[in-house]
Amino acid sequence: MRDRTTRVVAISAAVLLSASAAAAQTDQAITVTRPGSQPSSVGPANNFTGSVRVDARFQASAPARVSGGIVTFEPGARTAWHTHPLGQTLIVTAGVGLVQAWGGPMQEIRPGDVVWIPPGIKHWHGATRGNGMTHVALAESLDGRTVEWMEHVSDEQYRH
Repeated sequence: MRDRTTRVVAISAAVLLSASAAAAQTDQAITVTRPGSQPSSVGPANNFTGSVRVDARFQASAPARVSGGIVTFEPGARTAWHTHPLGQTLIVTAGVGLVQAWGGPMQEIRPGDVVWIPPGIKHWHGATRGNGMTHVALAESLDGRTVEWMEHVSDEQYRH
């Protein structure tokens, strides 16, 4: 009986330790940010051409490094040329857009497309001339930076 009691106590202790470890892992609450709980912001003119709105901007807490937002471009609107130290992922959710790496061809992007831009690649993205476009933009920070903004995409570059 004593061996059985010792085993039950040992199993109970292991269960309690396991439950305690699980509880320690959940000390940080899951955060849900509701649509409309944060104000929209206008894409700043030094980083964008045309009418651009940024919604649901977020920054993960350390040790995570990811940040992002939902970006809506009106027809003809676009980012300036820029790079990301650890790359960028775009998930197109609405409309028709364009993306281009420096020296590369312009590519059309549509809802459901997932675009990966490798680290350090100079690029831009935005709407077509006739259609708006919305995407979720995700990037990780390196030494506190997620993006390096450069010159505007000229009308000539945008047309070709």
